[in-house]
Amino acid sequence: MKVKFKKIVVPSILVIALVAIGIWGGYQYKLKEEYEIVLNNSYQRLFYDLKAHVENVQVSLSKVLLAESKEQNVLLLTKIMQEAYSAEEKLGQMPVSHSDIAKTEKFLNQVADYSFAIAEDSLEGKPIDAKNREALVNLQNYTDYLSKELSELHKKIADKNFSFGAVKRKERRDLDKTNENMLNTRLIQLEEKMTETPELIYDGPFSDQVTNVKPKGLGDKTVSAEEAEKIAKEFMNGNKVAKISMFEEGEQMNKTARIPAYTFSITMQNGKNSPAIYISVSKTGGKVVWMTNTRAVTEKKLSVQQAQDKAQKFLEDKGYKSMEPNYSLKYDGTVLFNFALEQNGVTIYPDLIKVKIALDSGEVVGYDAAQFLKAHYKRDIPQPQISKEEARGRVKTNFDIENVRLAIIPKSSLEEQLCYEFKGKYQGSDFIVYVNALTGQETKILKIIKNENGTLTF
Repeated sequence: MKVKFKKIVVPSILVIALVAIGIWGGYQYKLKEEYEIVLNNSYQRLFYDLKAHVENVQVSLSKVLLAESKEQNVLLLTKIMQEAYSAEEKLGQMPVSHSDIAKTEKFLNQVADYSFAIAEDSLEGKPIDAKNREALVNLQNYTDYLSKELSELHKKIADKNFSFGAVKRKERRDLDKTNENMLNTRLIQLEEKMTETPELIYDGPFSDQVTNVKPKGLGDKTVSAEEAEKIAKEFMNGNKVAKISMFEEGEQMNKTARIPAYTFSITMQNGKNSPAIYISVSKTGGKVVWMTNTRAVTEKKLSVQQAQDKAQKFLEDKGYKSMEPNYSLKYDGTVLFNFALEQNGVTIYPDLIKVKIALDSGEVVGYDAAQFLKAHYKRDIPQPQISKEEARGRVKTNFDIENVRLAIIPKSSLEEQLCYEFKGKYQGSDFIVYVNALTGQETKILKIIKNENGTLTF
C-alpha cells in the first residue's frame, strides 16, 4: 500500500512543482519583458528630448544672428542657455560611456555658458560685436551638424529593432553587437567633429580660457603611467582591487583633456559582475582628478546628514582637511555634495570638490576635484576695505538677512573677488547677495532652490 502510495503521490507532487515553477518562470519572463519595454521607452523618450533640445538651440542661434534689439537678444540667448543645459543633461543620462560623449557634453556646456555671458553683456548695454557674431556663427554651424547627426541616428534607431536596454546591460552580459556598433560608431563620429570646435574666449566658468590656464594645484612633478596606476590603486584601497587597466591615453587625449591625465578602468574584488570604476590621475603632480563608480544603488538606508559626514571624512582621509559642505543634490539613491575650501575663516568657492555618496552603504561612488586642482593655491587674502555694516547698507533694506560671512568668488576666469556673502529671504524666497568687500559694489545675486532632492543656486 505504501509503495503504491509513493508511486502515485510523489510523481504527482513533482508534476505540480514543475507546473508551479513553469508558471513562476513564465511570470518572471513576462515581468522581464515588461521591464525591458519600459526601460527602452524611457531611453527612446530621453533621446527624442535630447534631439529636440539641440534643434531648439540651433533655431534660436539662427534667430540671434538676425535680431537687433537688446530685449530680443537677451530672451533668445537665455533660451539657448536653458536648451543647451537641458541637452547636456539628457546626453549625460544616455546609457553610454562618458568617454564616448565627453567632447559633445563640453560643447553643449560651452554653448550654454557663452550664451549666458553674451546675455549678461547685453543687459549691461554692450552690443554683440563682430567677434561675438563670428563665434555665434561657428556655434550655429556645429549645432546644425549635431542636430542633423542626432536626427540621422534617431532614424536608424527607429528603423532597426534597437534596444537601449541591451546597451544599458552591456556590463552584465554579452551585448548585441549591431546595437553597440551603431550607437558607438555614430557617437565617435560626433566626438571627432566636436574636437574641431573653436576656442571661446569669455568669462564663463566653463570656457576654454579657464581650461587653458595652467592648473595651480597640481605641482610640477611629472608622473609615469606606472606611478599613476599605483596612485589610482591606493585611492581605491589597493588591496581590494582585482584588476586595473589603462585607456584614453595618447597625444590626442592630452590635447583635449582639461587636465592631462591617465585614465584607468578598475574592477574591485566583488565578483565577476562587479561594475566598472573609472579613475583619472593627472600626469603632472599625480593627483586624482575624478573617479566614478557605475554601480546601481537600489536601497536608501542613510540620511543626507550621515552621507555628508561620510563625504567629509573621505576628504579628510585623502588629505583635504579644511573643506566645508555647501550645497547638495539627491538623485538615483545617491547624494552629490559640493565642498569649498575654508581659509582663515573665508570660504573660497573656486576651490571646489564634489563627492557623491551611495545611500545604501555610504560608499563614495563619485569624486571630482578638477575645479580644485585648477584653482587652488595659498592665497594672500586682503583685508576688507569696508565694514560688514557698510556692506549691509548696499543690500535692499527689506532683505531679511540670516547669515553673513566673507567669501571669495570667481569674477572671471582669471580674477576673483573678496565679498561679503549675505544669505537671507526676500518675499518668501531664499537668496544670496554678494557685496565686494573692497569696493562696496553689489556683485552677484543667487537664488537658492530647496526641495526634497537638495539645495541648488541659480
